[in-house]
Amino acid sequence: MNILLIGSGGREHTLAWKLKQSPKLTKLYISPGNAGTASLGSNVAIDWKNFDTFKAFLLEQKIDMLVVGPEDPLVAGLHDTIASDAETKHIAVIGPKKQAAQLEGSKDFSKKFMLKYGIPTANYKSFTKETLDEGFKFLEDIKSPYVLKADGLAAGKGVVILDHLDEAITEFESMLKDEKFGAASKTVLVEEFLSGIECSVFVLTDGISYKILPEAKDYKRIGEGDTGLNTGGMGSVSPVSFADEVFMKKVESRIIEPTLNGLKNEKIDFTGFIFFGLIKVNGNPYVIEYNVRMGDPETESVIPRLETDLLELFIAAADKKLSTKKVLFSTKTTASIMLVSGGYPENYEKGKIIKGLDLVEDCLVFHAGTKENERGEIITNGGRVLALTAFGETKEEALAKAYLEANKIKFEGKYYRTDIGFDL
Repeated sequence: MNILLIGSGGREHTLAWKLKQSPKLTKLYISPGNAGTASLGSNVAIDWKNFDTFKAFLLEQKIDMLVVGPEDPLVAGLHDTIASDAETKHIAVIGPKKQAAQLEGSKDFSKKFMLKYGIPTANYKSFTKETLDEGFKFLEDIKSPYVLKADGLAAGKGVVILDHLDEAITEFESMLKDEKFGAASKTVLVEEFLSGIECSVFVLTDGISYKILPEAKDYKRIGEGDTGLNTGGMGSVSPVSFADEVFMKKVESRIIEPTLNGLKNEKIDFTGFIFFGLIKVNGNPYVIEYNVRMGDPETESVIPRLETDLLELFIAAADKKLSTKKVLFSTKTTASIMLVSGGYPENYEKGKIIKGLDLVEDCLVFHAGTKENERGEIITNGGRVLALTAFGETKEEALAKAYLEANKIKFEGKYYRTDIGFDL
């Protein structure tokens, strides 16, 4: 089977690494990929936004399946375009169509969906520039902290939590009036703050049945003890100690099943991953957000635990036969540590030479923001550079291994958090 995987981050390197292990794989292409994916398949520079050239590549390389890593192509309707073209409609796509992708693409859509199907989530109201004054009044009537969310995609930066009313009003006005997040904040949600501990749960679905993958906990803040600015993610661990059997049964019965039943009821076909961003409040799960793809950096700790052939699962999902498959995963703990560029998530420099990759022994290395320069050296090419994933019988053992190997890798400005998993 010939596969094209879209994306360039740690998530895509991890998916490529797992797909490469399948005897059903013939040829793997990654677009655009990175220095890590280059060793697993062929990196290709194709712009999915230009469908004519994209389609030509799919046909020339006889692509059988398209696996979409990030959310942008899904929200933009790439799956729909492929399915509606007579020459490409035979290509299986792992990732939902545009309507289903609104679960991630519009927070207002996802909130209305949750309320309609009784899926536990925080109370909220949506506002636009025209209803700015109503928003100010709503903020004044609720308790601190204040949660503001841009409705659309904002590269993980569209959620702001503030303790003081005057700050919340200023930020709310900036998001709507000044379009701080562009089109993403034409609508802004003001949400009730939920106090608890978060985790991520993933399912792969064919729209009929589903398989639950190992849960994970990720760490978004740049600083130790979850302080400072939000990032794309500084690390993750799997499994999550507080997501015990009782909690996960509640997740399945109160969240996963109502979500899938709601999609069926709305006649929304969904093939791919659903990411449930959850918070545990007084023992009960609430949905913070949906994503319509695997999370990053959770993928780097979840997929290595998967012992079932991932490509077999994808084929079964595309054929609507996922119920016939059994999913097995390791009982060991994985810990993934993200090495990032100095200055991230604000201004940072690229092009720093990475040394020590050949010294890593007891760890998986997934490239997130890397490329090869003209001299054949691996250099930094993003804010998040590398994810180091280690296995252990315990969380402590996995983390100790990952940190030991992280010290072997050198590049100018390298930074990583030393307290991943501290709150578990």
